[in-house]
Amino acid sequence: MDSRMPRPRHIVIIGGGIIGATTAYYLTRHPSFNPLIHHITIVEAASVAAGASGKAGGLLGLWAYPMCIVPLSFRLHAELAAEHDGAAKWGYRSLECGQIAATVKGNNPKPKSRAKVKPKTRKSVSNKADPTNQQEGMPPQQEQQENIPPGLHDGALAAPDTQQLQQTCDPELKQSEVKDWQKLPKQDEAATTLMQQSVLPANLDWIDGELVEEYAEMGLAGYTETAQVHPYQFTTAMAELARLAGVEIRLNAKVTKIGLSRGTVKTVEYIDRITESPRTMLGVTDVVVAAGPWTGSLLPQTKVEGLRAHSIIFEADVSPYAVFTNISLPVGWMPPHRQRRVHSGQVDPEIYARPGREVYACGECDPSVPLPETADLVEVDEAQCDDLVAYIGTVSTILKAAPVKAKQACYMPRHMRRGQESTPIVGGTAVQGLWVAAGHTCWGIQNGPATGKLMSEFIFEGAAKSADVAELDPRQFGI
Repeated sequence: MDSRMPRPRHIVIIGGGIIGATTAYYLTRHPSFNPLIHHITIVEAASVAAGASGKAGGLLGLWAYPMCIVPLSFRLHAELAAEHDGAAKWGYRSLECGQIAATVKGNNPKPKSRAKVKPKTRKSVSNKADPTNQQEGMPPQQEQQENIPPGLHDGALAAPDTQQLQQTCDPELKQSEVKDWQKLPKQDEAATTLMQQSVLPANLDWIDGELVEEYAEMGLAGYTETAQVHPYQFTTAMAELARLAGVEIRLNAKVTKIGLSRGTVKTVEYIDRITESPRTMLGVTDVVVAAGPWTGSLLPQTKVEGLRAHSIIFEADVSPYAVFTNISLPVGWMPPHRQRRVHSGQVDPEIYARPGREVYACGECDPSVPLPETADLVEVDEAQCDDLVAYIGTVSTILKAAPVKAKQACYMPRHMRRGQESTPIVGGTAVQGLWVAAGHTCWGIQNGPATGKLMSEFIFEGAAKSADVAELDPRQFGI
């Protein structure tokens, strides 16, 4: 049947993070949505924004990736904030973005002049999602019988054991060894080239200027605009707006199976984690798998996995900057809570000032602990959070003295192909009524609105209308 024809639909969205919430929101805003014949349900294993969508940095940038959806999503963020008072409700605002290179010399660093900068490119944990080279040498998996992907068959799709699916960015890395900082892939090579030489701004006074040897800023108008939201507030607000429009939200509901009949989705089975009893949703016409790093647990052929990263939140009122850092530590320096040094000479935490007297900071990737069954079971290594506090304290006297109001961890969803990070996957699959929207790495909050809007177009119009996202098509990866 033509998906554009008005017909009763029961759309189940698996995942209550930013992608699931914005998909639900834009489905209810689509001109074809009719609450009399269209029922939408979000099924979430824990709570709304329990994972990375509640613990990410919330940075938005025209310099993010992939570029096929970034401009659309950046614009939609501004439109959502204007329509729903996002500045008050989820901290939407523009902010400056820069990068410092600082050298810490013992306990008494000597003052240095504020020098102009040549941006540095630092080691990252993975290749970035560059649309120009992602698809070369990656043929789709072999076509399955009746075009049904591996792991799907008439009857049911069962979720395999999560730990068997978990992969790490560096399996040979041992916690007992001094190691290089494993930088998160926030800036790709294209973004790095947009950094322009500058001097440390006078109002960036929460960074100790005497330590800064280099400073670069995102300063190319029309290409480097940067903004932010509070991710938890934004995600929960989108989910609430969807609920007010008629979307049903089922929490503590861990999906275990997607039932099929003749290559079409028919049912969704889940465990009610409160009563520990199984439940089955019947009459399902569409399933959107937007489960972040848990997407690969339900659909192994998506090859979406999770990579843990820690973050902290300081209580401090500082000027609105997002700061990427390259900090060179002195020989023999050690965080006060450690018995030995963990990292070699350079560390690169990211620091984002937020409204409401908050400063968010995130650390490196950590492949040591596999993805747990649900987001509320994510383990936090307080020592890694304390590392962040110590490292940032070497370049910011203000933050060194600030209270730490949260220590947290989450898993970044990555779409991996042949050991390298690939693009997000957004769109339909070989199974009628089965859709995937996952693998957004560290740019899920930034690209959430565009993904949600595009998914509403796929479902109600049969094709993406707002952007050309052919490169994100799940079917090109054999899904």
